[in-house]
Amino acid sequence: MSGRCGALLLAAGFSNRFGSIKLCARLNSGETVFSQTLRRLRTAIDDVIVVTRPELAVALAPLTDTLHIFDKAEQGMGASLAYAISLAGDWEGCLVCLADMPFIQSETYSGLAQLTTSGQIVLPRYNDRSGNPVGFGRDFFPELAELRGDHGGKPIIQAHPEAVTKVELADPAILYDIDTPDDLTRLQALAD
Repeated sequence: MSGRCGALLLAAGFSNRFGSIKLCARLNSGETVFSQTLRRLRTAIDDVIVVTRPELAVALAPLTDTLHIFDKAEQGMGASLAYAISLAGDWEGCLVCLADMPFIQSETYSGLAQLTTSGQIVLPRYNDRSGNPVGFGRDFFPELAELRGDHGGKPIIQAHPEAVTKVELADPAILYDIDTPDDLTRLQALAD
């Protein structure tokens, strides 16, 4: 079944600025940050691969049957993304999603997935600011697989301006990632 766009959900961060495991923090909806992100993503995309680190696996495993453990997550987001892309199989493209962004609407995910084709990079924007998730076509999987350190896909976006499609969206939550407890409180008030 080629021609489909899957999603890589990166859930391997260390929550250093949050003070506890932010993916397990409760939202006003009663869900955790992780469970709401995953539910909204799965509503839009059939194939979702979750990548986490060993210390989070016990907390996240009951919520997904597509959990993959990356035991070198301390090497940074780039390394986690390189590992994740190796699991993409025959996808035509993938959305690179962050597990600490629980307020993105399902329609945003599905719209970006529909625009992501093999030779394109789809960059979501809100009020002229770039956000997440970014869609990468299959042509860029080899470069994603070479990422190291704490850099995500930004160098690949910068290296291929001709392949980038910027999509202005009405969903401000593409900018709402949670790093601190104050972020959680502030962003939840904006999203409610």
